[in-house]
Amino acid sequence: MHRAQQRQAVLLGHLSSTAASAAEQHTIAAQPTAAGDSAAYERRAVAEDDVVIVSSCRTALCKAKRGGFKDTPVDDLIAAVLKETIRRTGVEPEAVGDVCFGSVMGPSSQRANECRIAMFLAGFPESVPVHTVNRQCSSGLQAIAQTAASIRAGYYTIGIAGGVESMTTNPMAWEGAVNPRVAESQCAQDCLLPMGLTSENVASQYGVSRETQDAFAARSHRLAAAAQAAGKFKAEIVPVATVLKDAKTGEEKRVVIDADDGIRAGATPASLGQLKPVFKKGGTTTAGNSSQVTDGAAATMLMTRREAVRRGLPILGIFRSFAAVGVPPAVMGIGPAVAIPAAVEMAGLSLDDIDVYEINEAFASQATYSVDKLGLDIDKVNPNGGAIALGHPLGCTGARQTATLLYEMQRRGKGARFGVVSMCIGSGMGAAAVFERGGEVDNLPRGPVASQLAGLSRDAQVA
Repeated sequence: MHRAQQRQAVLLGHLSSTAASAAEQHTIAAQPTAAGDSAAYERRAVAEDDVVIVSSCRTALCKAKRGGFKDTPVDDLIAAVLKETIRRTGVEPEAVGDVCFGSVMGPSSQRANECRIAMFLAGFPESVPVHTVNRQCSSGLQAIAQTAASIRAGYYTIGIAGGVESMTTNPMAWEGAVNPRVAESQCAQDCLLPMGLTSENVASQYGVSRETQDAFAARSHRLAAAAQAAGKFKAEIVPVATVLKDAKTGEEKRVVIDADDGIRAGATPASLGQLKPVFKKGGTTTAGNSSQVTDGAAATMLMTRREAVRRGLPILGIFRSFAAVGVPPAVMGIGPAVAIPAAVEMAGLSLDDIDVYEINEAFASQATYSVDKLGLDIDKVNPNGGAIALGHPLGCTGARQTATLLYEMQRRGKGARFGVVSMCIGSGMGAAAVFERGGEVDNLPRGPVASQLAGLSRDAQVA
């Protein structure tokens, strides 16, 4: 008790001295501590039950029906990223509590079975379970959010989340009949609108010009081409050995696909301006300012910080928050403008705290609107290009964006603490998640204080 009173007296003395000094000088300046432990940024506390990301990878993204994966089975794409996840982390496959993959266009039971097959092809034992999830364009991000939630709930300690889409194999199409009761609700009717028409609605309702859309699209290609030339995607891309078939001769050629093939380095606003609208006569949405139809897969391994530290694994990022929201189906593209503030607020942050945004470019109209509506610094948005240049394999996109975001934040180091992944969702929704860079605390050469050193706080550290 006496020792505690002494410590309190010392602390109060420090506070009194600081207050007196501030009153005289009107300013308070940060000073290095005796241990040399000062930093130019806020210290961050850690929690052992934080959900962290220790690996995030993806295949290249390839043009559907014409690109590098047009002849690659879906389960081969999934197996490639699962196998690479295990290789990168060294985690025993049997230690994984669950695997969750987002997928949109594949028949649900068949896709779930393909994921199970892919696990075995990747060397997982039969004891590890798998399931799929479909929240349309946010499915890859939804898989990550659900896995993080399950880890937080204590269902398991290690999980793998990802997404996949082969738009070559499963093109966008409505199956079966339409319920006649749809006529009773305008929103229900709007759920059936082609996505391109919802883009036209956003452009018309919010005044996004054709010139603005083409300029945004050209920027996406320019940034993606620069990132590819600089080798920025290499850390996130898993090379996939596969087969390409000649459509005319049927001849098969063994290839390794390790680069995105939809980027058009020479795209300019002028060249894109020559393309005709494809969804509405006199409209502004074209094949050039819309996302590409694409094949690809991605996977992310999550676990508790306690487990990552125990295994000595580097932490790429920390999962901080997730929000899914509803918006009018007719302008579904505005989803990020609503979802991003919700996720950021849930993380206890403001938009100004975010250093990098990965916003899916389903269409230039909706991406531009979302950026402008939130007043975001465009230099923070998709710094390595987005779906207009890279492609939008629906179920994969959220997981692909996560990989791209985490590696970009890692490159920036202390220049990027928080990042956001977001997208609009067909039928009128938006989703967003906040991630914190993994190196959030200085790796100082200190060890825990011995318990017998009485009088020091339990989290004190000594050299």
